[in-house]
Amino acid sequence: MKVENAVYPTAEGIRALGQDKSPTKIAMLNLLKFRDKAVYKDGRADNISGREAYMRYGNAMTKIVEREGGRILFTGRIAGLVIGEVEGMWDVAAIMEYPSRAAFQRIVTLPEVAEIGVHREAGLEGQLLIMTESV
Repeated sequence: MKVENAVYPTAEGIRALGQDKSPTKIAMLNLLKFRDKAVYKDGRADNISGREAYMRYGNAMTKIVEREGGRILFTGRIAGLVIGEVEGMWDVAAIMEYPSRAAFQRIVTLPEVAEIGVHREAGLEGQLLIMTESV
């Protein structure tokens, strides 16, 4: 199995979510890997860690998601790997619940999310975002 962290989803993947009209709630498992030091593309001189930069995004994003009908189900530091093997470990796992696939697509494409995204990009080395639904 190939594992590749990324900072942004593909445009096609986001578009497909918006076209899915299923009313089923989804939960997104975020596996986050932070940069040691934040790197802002605009060159700002914030001397903060990647985790701190990401939390600027995360705190604002949580408020947006909650306003739009979603919620945080879990956030925790990754303490170790019990089954399987990966080359590099993520730092944090977070699970966010959204009212539907279309709601997720709408939320992540809001202009205010794009505005705070500068902190996400500065703080993340990469992530996996795994969509789940109840079975």
